[in-house]
Amino acid sequence: MSTLPLVRPRTRQLSLLDRLVGEVDTVVKTLTNKGLVASRPSPASGHSEGLTSDSEKRHVAGLMRVNHAGEVCAQALYQGQALTAKLPEVREEMRDAAQEEVDHLVWCKERLDQLDSHTSILNPLWYGLSFGLGALAGAAGDKWSLGFVAATEERVCRHLKDHLKQLPESDRRSRLILQTMIEDEQRHGETALEAGGAELPKPIKNAMSAVATAMTKSSYYL
Repeated sequence: MSTLPLVRPRTRQLSLLDRLVGEVDTVVKTLTNKGLVASRPSPASGHSEGLTSDSEKRHVAGLMRVNHAGEVCAQALYQGQALTAKLPEVREEMRDAAQEEVDHLVWCKERLDQLDSHTSILNPLWYGLSFGLGALAGAAGDKWSLGFVAATEERVCRHLKDHLKQLPESDRRSRLILQTMIEDEQRHGETALEAGGAELPKPIKNAMSAVATAMTKSSYYL
């Protein structure tokens, strides 16, 4: 008896409209904090609340609001870069890193909810600026796009480590979240350099630091 050859289903190529719908869906989910699902459980799961004073809770909420805003920026950066990256493997690197940033977004939002606080009202502004920067970096070429990722992650790790020092010793939940985020961000930066990322000129790094400082100071309160 003859057998028919196995025919593998062809992967459907996404149209421009499909991609645009997907991008819009990502924007809406990121800014509304609805529909995002972490691929990993929060490092804070299973640990009891260690904060007791209102002043400590307000301070930690401010730090976690900044961290959440930073992850909104990261999501927008990766989305913009994936949209304009030249090489398919670079686009995949951006999408893989963006998924881990989704984990961070969800974890920070959960922690803010536990502290009866809110995300930054300035997130749409930071998202728009970051998306534009990411798209420009991607359009400039993959080596610059990857270099931009490495420089961004370097600054993110720096401020996460600073926040880690500011956390009360009793706040194990926030501490575990930040420690895991630092590990992920360091890996993203190292991967970008290994993939061919170029060292960014100092003026660009200084501009990035200035924007990061503005975001950090305003999102702590708003």
